[in-house]
Amino acid sequence: MRGFDANDLLECYARGVFPMAESRDDQRIFLLEPDERGILPLDAFHLPRSLKKTVRQDRFQIRLDTCFDAVVDACAAPAPGREETWINEGICMLYSQLHARGYAHSVECWQGDELVGGLYGVQLGRAFFGESMFSIQRDASKVALVHLIARLRAGGFTLLDTQFTTDHLERFGTRVVSKQDYRRLLNEALLEDGDFMALPQDLSGSQLLQSIGQTS
Repeated sequence: MRGFDANDLLECYARGVFPMAESRDDQRIFLLEPDERGILPLDAFHLPRSLKKTVRQDRFQIRLDTCFDAVVDACAAPAPGREETWINEGICMLYSQLHARGYAHSVECWQGDELVGGLYGVQLGRAFFGESMFSIQRDASKVALVHLIARLRAGGFTLLDTQFTTDHLERFGTRVVSKQDYRRLLNEALLEDGDFMALPQDLSGSQLLQSIGQTS
């Protein structure tokens, strides 16, 4: 897609459109606006008991935006059960540009000096567009998701767009809305700005669970 830059991508998000590629090796970028959209309501997030235990155990050190490009590269890489991805070189470059301008963020799970999981997405107003996640260690991407939810709730966000829904995401409360309902939610979210950095980065797992009302 010639001449398509980070400004164009932000405009796409603002009208409910997002990019994808057919494969990592296909250099074409397509813009999608599906008739149905996956969203994860922030006030209806379901945290499975086993994952709550993992979060409380603090198995991973959580960092934000310390290696954004590495997270995107890991999401783009083939993995067991995900031999092909939609993230090509052009998409990696676009999100790197958004990150440099403060619009894209990564939530990272570390064990020592090793990045073992995480996710990334785009912030616009009080909307967060979740793009992709990866996990090398068991539950790492899920823990990153819990930290994302807590951060979005604390920062006044009103929309977490998952684009599509899967059985995996439905476990956490993701549901499908129509294009019309999605546009309404998006337009409302764009009226004000959310604060992605509202929570301290050094919260323990127990403190994080308390912040989202998951104390039992």
